[in-house]
Amino acid sequence: MKQWVLASNNQGKLAEFQALFDDADLGVEIITQGSLGIGDAIENGASFIENAIIKARHAAKESGLPAVADDSGLCVPVLGNAPGILSARYAGRHGDDAANNAKLLDALKVHRGDAPIQAFFVCVLAYVRHGDDPMPLIAIGKWHGEILNKPVGEHGFGYDPLFYIPNLQKSSAELQKAEKNAISHRAQALKELLAQLRAE
Repeated sequence: MKQWVLASNNQGKLAEFQALFDDADLGVEIITQGSLGIGDAIENGASFIENAIIKARHAAKESGLPAVADDSGLCVPVLGNAPGILSARYAGRHGDDAANNAKLLDALKVHRGDAPIQAFFVCVLAYVRHGDDPMPLIAIGKWHGEILNKPVGEHGFGYDPLFYIPNLQKSSAELQKAEKNAISHRAQALKELLAQLRAE
């Protein structure tokens, strides 16, 4: 079985990726860069696409194996698509979900009115066959919704408690893991990437 490196140390992401790759029957085992002793890349790109490629190239160069990386976040059009690539550290400290959510709600106060505030989660996946691959595969998934005026739900992470899906009448944090994984931005991007890999 071929091995590919996932440019992440997130075990949740690893499980999600492996399940989808198993379903696609590509004969690929996904391993995390951390299990190979590879540290994080310096994400200094100006877009999700640039950062995903930076992370994939770093993992591939360090491991000598093909690599997959994702860069994802929340975009709110009325805020110029902020928090965008800064989603995880919007309030200053990486991964402080409560502070990030509070800052987002504060930034949206002047935009609150009768109309819902539109937003979307985006996930960009980059696949490189080797560290200097000039033709990385890029897949993009978007998950559209609205921003609530207060957190709702206990599941998920990040901005999930503020992200409302109108057709389900639930926040992302009210969805069960399997329900979210079937429709999320990451699920959409993974399906697109698998379609490209099968076509190679």
